[in-house]
Amino acid sequence: MVGTITVTEGEFAGWLTWDLKGTFDQTVGPFYFRIEEDGRARSAFRAEPHHMNAGGRMHGWALMTFADIALFQTAYNEMEGRNGVTIQLESNFIDGAYVGELVEATGEVVRAGGSLVFVRGQITASGRTLMTYSGIIRRFTPKD
Repeated sequence: MVGTITVTEGEFAGWLTWDLKGTFDQTVGPFYFRIEEDGRARSAFRAEPHHMNAGGRMHGWALMTFADIALFQTAYNEMEGRNGVTIQLESNFIDGAYVGELVEATGEVVRAGGSLVFVRGQITASGRTLMTYSGIIRRFTPKD
């Protein structure tokens, strides 16, 4: 299981991020999350130029990548220290973000069984819904 790091300075001070060690997620991030008072996860990142398409709006791959990350952040408590892989991710693109906007995802675990966790959520920026998504995570214990 990848460990978490508490951010100590800057805009996301007090939030958590993943110790990603040179992974794809680190390349396109950084992404942050925190557990709200109601127990739900909130994920966020600041939109940068490398997240944009040629039309000046956030590229679909950036939203899909963030949805996949948010899927796991939403299921953080359900993962129980186990690893997981996304086995399904569905999305509906609604709008695009612009450089400088704070992009946030919130969601909920719909159901968690023995090895599967079902999640749904939405991604927003500046009060606009950018995407809705749902996905399934397969939990597993890695073999050493």
